[in-house]
Amino acid sequence: MKPFLVIALLLSPTLLWAQGGTYTINGKLTGVKSPAKAYLRYRVGSLVKTDSAQIQNGTFSFKGKIDEPRSVGLFVDNSYVPVYLEQGTITVTSPASLKDAILGGTPLNNENQRLTNLLKPAKEKLAQLSKDARAATPAQKEEKEFKESLDKRYEVILAEQKKIRAQFIKETPNSLVSLDALQQYDYAPKYAEVEPLFNGLSAPVKNSEAGKEYAQLLAGIKATSIGAIAPEFTQADTVGKAISLSSFRGKYVLIDFWASWCGPCRQENPNVVKNFHQYKDRNFTVLGVSLDRPNAKEAWLKAIHKDGLDWTQVSDLKFWENDVAKQYAVRSIPQNFLISPDGKIVAKDIRGEALGKKLEELLTAKP
Repeated sequence: MKPFLVIALLLSPTLLWAQGGTYTINGKLTGVKSPAKAYLRYRVGSLVKTDSAQIQNGTFSFKGKIDEPRSVGLFVDNSYVPVYLEQGTITVTSPASLKDAILGGTPLNNENQRLTNLLKPAKEKLAQLSKDARAATPAQKEEKEFKESLDKRYEVILAEQKKIRAQFIKETPNSLVSLDALQQYDYAPKYAEVEPLFNGLSAPVKNSEAGKEYAQLLAGIKATSIGAIAPEFTQADTVGKAISLSSFRGKYVLIDFWASWCGPCRQENPNVVKNFHQYKDRNFTVLGVSLDRPNAKEAWLKAIHKDGLDWTQVSDLKFWENDVAKQYAVRSIPQNFLISPDGKIVAKDIRGEALGKKLEELLTAKP
């Protein structure tokens, strides 16, 4: 570590960030017209806590106490920005709407604004990519070359974002912002990439509540790496019968994490259906794990029927707190894991044409 970086860390006020204290948020959004409200939202376990403040003449404020700093979501209309609640006065200012706001006033929010600025060029490229995709003609959307070019651009942007976040984490190891940057590093992170970044964080960050949660996630990522034995689980199917992963031993099985409310999952379902019917007589099956909400069993069953999912489905109807999803470190859906007949994970997060190619490679009889 370079000497100047050591000095910077020793002088950094975030070395004492775990003390918590009283916070104030002062917001000034000139472009927001009354009547309007600002909302603070954050999760406590499976619950979402909400606080609100009236916006008058473009201004609003929140006050409260915290045991230790934490990241929360600030919402106004359809816009959102992350805010770090920590001791001191936090400022949120914009001449227009919340999405253009600049945050500051406290160490963590200053650091987060710096990271936001670093990521801005990549964010603009992502917005242009989305614009180009929406502007495509129906014919273009069906062209393989067009879709592949969009996918390639998307992967390049994601790689750029990962590089920026990794560098920020290495340079700012004593900040909660770095822990959040690590959580946003990749929707399906590879253990070999994120484990060194997490280990490089300071002890106070790793020992924070959020740090301990990430350590558990990291253990799940390691346990579900390609080549590992797929963790055993048991969950109830649509009629309440207990189904265990081990009951599929001897077959290739695709563990497919999805939900009835997940648009991208429903869009991918026809592809899974096609591959299921093509390979089901070649020692292959699918095991669906739904992240549907509590009291949403009817929606789950309706989606199974409508999408023609003719394979075993399980769920505990606990939304993102689904026990199997947590065990497999699933933080976004759709996501899947392909398990070999001897129980090893041989592929993960394979969708579209990639799923068919992998199954063809594994299941086509060799001469």
